[in-house]
Amino acid sequence: MYLLVALVGAIVGGLLAGAVVLKVVDKRISALFETQERADRTPTEYAQPLAASGSTSIVAAIARDVGPSVVKISTLRERVFYNFFFERMIQREEGLGSGVIFDPRGYVLTNYHVIEKATQIGVVLSDGREFTAQVVGGDYYTDLAVLKVKGDNLPVARLGDSDALQVGGLAVAIGNPFGFDHTVTAGVISALGRSLPLDEEQGIYLENLIQTDAPINPGNSGGALVDETGAVVGINTAIISEAQGIGFAIPIKTAKSIAAEIMEYGKVRRPWIGVTQVWAITPEAAREYRLPVDSGLAIVSYVRQSPAAAAGLRRGDVIISAGGKKVSTIADLRDAVDSAGIGGRLDLEVYRDGRTVKVTVTVGEAP
Repeated sequence: MYLLVALVGAIVGGLLAGAVVLKVVDKRISALFETQERADRTPTEYAQPLAASGSTSIVAAIARDVGPSVVKISTLRERVFYNFFFERMIQREEGLGSGVIFDPRGYVLTNYHVIEKATQIGVVLSDGREFTAQVVGGDYYTDLAVLKVKGDNLPVARLGDSDALQVGGLAVAIGNPFGFDHTVTAGVISALGRSLPLDEEQGIYLENLIQTDAPINPGNSGGALVDETGAVVGINTAIISEAQGIGFAIPIKTAKSIAAEIMEYGKVRRPWIGVTQVWAITPEAAREYRLPVDSGLAIVSYVRQSPAAAAGLRRGDVIISAGGKKVSTIADLRDAVDSAGIGGRLDLEVYRDGRTVKVTVTVGEAP
């Protein structure tokens, strides 16, 4: 399991952190870069407030009801290398993780990092049944993947509403830490809306994570985080190994959306305009460099064959607004691109050569 795993959508608009307006940017760029509802199933044992029953009995009911839908995932990876005599060698590495059956047709949610580059994937149920799993698709940017197994009468988890979570609510983690099958731990929802870096250098983050103190360990990745009603509200994904009681889960709302995309298209489609490096101008930077605008995003680079290039955007342009709204951060532009959607038209207000011009970009699909 990753020490920290984290981000979605910073790549949605194809954006990274970067430099200043063209005439003053070049000397600063390098420094800146450094410096479904479960069918036929309605649990009743614990569908009541925590105060109405002892926490131990609620956790036991959750374990009994949700536990069967949480599976153990074993993987085999092959790494090719060459020895001192330039002979081709293959090193096989085994991995363990967890997953959640969320669809009676055999679809399993897990983390992308659990199955990344795996050549063989096995799934084991709590009743001892074993299956070979096929990868439907995975998404690096949200650390989510969907597998498919063929089996009858599969136990299916009930998915909840992660938007309704409250700090202090019961949190039960079910998974296979260090290979100890179907381990159940309990704690509380410690915080909501956390972010963790997936790739700090490229500005990619896992966002809106659920923080919990329910013990999560390597092998729990891809397992279920369950609320007091017995609904899966998160997919466990990360820990901070130096700390105690700090674990993170991807909200089930995000997981359901990503899973739907993967099941339909085999991947997650993302809107994209092809701007690859920008610098967010602040009033302080504008004063320091005597810039003609005090906010906006200065374009440092873009993909040559991209919607941005086709629309006539160029290096040194400062995007002031997108979709009728001012932009001052990467997130602002990303949200505007997302709102326009693939195939949509995005109106930009751009400062260029001492004047403001209008540019319309037809949003494409990220490659």
